[in-house]
Amino acid sequence: MKFFLVSILCVFCGGALSAQTQDSTKTYKKRVLENTEVDVLASYYSQDGENAAVSGGKGTEKLTDIAPSIVVSIPLNADDILSIDANVSAYTSASSSNINPFDGSGEADPFVASSGASSSDVWANVNASYSHSSDDRNKIWSANLSLSSEYDYFSFGFGGSYTRLFNEKNTELTLKANVYLDTWKPIYPYELRPFAAGGDGLSNGLFRSYSITGNQDYNPIFSEFGNKSRNSYSLGFSFSQILSKKLQMSLEGDVVRQQGLLSTPFQRVYFSDVEDSFIQNFQLADAIEQLPDTRNKIAVGGRLNYYLNEIFVLRGYYRYYTDDWGIQSHTASLEVPIKISQKFTLYPSYRYYSQTAADYFAPYESHLSTEEFYTSDYDLSKFTANQYGFGVSYTDIFTNFHIWDFGLKSIDLKYHHYARNSSFRADMISGGFKFILDGSK
Repeated sequence: MKFFLVSILCVFCGGALSAQTQDSTKTYKKRVLENTEVDVLASYYSQDGENAAVSGGKGTEKLTDIAPSIVVSIPLNADDILSIDANVSAYTSASSSNINPFDGSGEADPFVASSGASSSDVWANVNASYSHSSDDRNKIWSANLSLSSEYDYFSFGFGGSYTRLFNEKNTELTLKANVYLDTWKPIYPYELRPFAAGGDGLSNGLFRSYSITGNQDYNPIFSEFGNKSRNSYSLGFSFSQILSKKLQMSLEGDVVRQQGLLSTPFQRVYFSDVEDSFIQNFQLADAIEQLPDTRNKIAVGGRLNYYLNEIFVLRGYYRYYTDDWGIQSHTASLEVPIKISQKFTLYPSYRYYSQTAADYFAPYESHLSTEEFYTSDYDLSKFTANQYGFGVSYTDIFTNFHIWDFGLKSIDLKYHHYARNSSFRADMISGGFKFILDGSK
């Protein structure tokens, strides 16, 4: 979920691109991608709420994020395309700052941001993909590699897909598979660290510097995670069919298997059968989130696009999701592109989402210490959500505007407002600029 406007474009693309030499006796073959294309994207995202998982289901969820990215697609020859996608996401989070709520200048409080190192982070990702199309353009296969990193997490991924077109390209079937091998560098709530194996418990400097109120015999359930890996394996398909000149449909499905450390190490849990302990206004954790080390997910969905006339198009979407943690969800959305001129199109949209709670979720101070698994992460709770959006797209048909040898092909701007049936709210603004290499220069 992340979007915003970008103001500076830096594109470094080297190497000569030459058209494929063709024998005069052969049939002309249209290139899959005529020229190098560059997409410059950026987003701004902000959220707030009162159910922070870092502080056990209560406290501020305030977060802001700015995420620029650039995608370069290069035609290697008539059949092959290489794409490089680089992303950076820089966030500031009042919620995650309370991993250590005692390093700020004021009193520790779950509804007040701390000022420590955990209040911000940078996520970086690079994805490279290669695709090859057959001579008749009815078969396409692709392969991809990805690397992602942030302070406490590293991910390596790879995968591929195969697409087959039938029925004079009116029918399309795609099969895909991906693997992600991730590694945690676990960060635990600050007050729990002295209770790890070999720690000094209540003799630690934290408890000598601050007085505990409430239950002064603070004795949490805590041990560090032994397994620090998380692996994800996914298989998917998509099927699309042109039904008539005005109607197109598609079906899609995914199966995902996750295993390893699926708990978030810095998310606190409070038990109803344990007396509360506090330092200042902050309740000390009774434990950290504990979730099963496997999760199986299944999602199926469909799209239906209907061309009303030269001005209006209807784009409908529905998806059903279920997993073995007890969550079932329904997503339905409608977008109505409105072409107001040859260059400008408007995109009003609406999205509805509902889900059941995970078997292991309970609100703040509702779990029992005798349970095997527990979380108070409201992303795993029962909720409904509505999202309203509006966008505008500008298409420069003749790519008149240039930066160096790149002509502007399109500009896209979008805004979305997201609201759950709780205190959680989010706003997203995104912008994108597509440039193509001018082959005439």
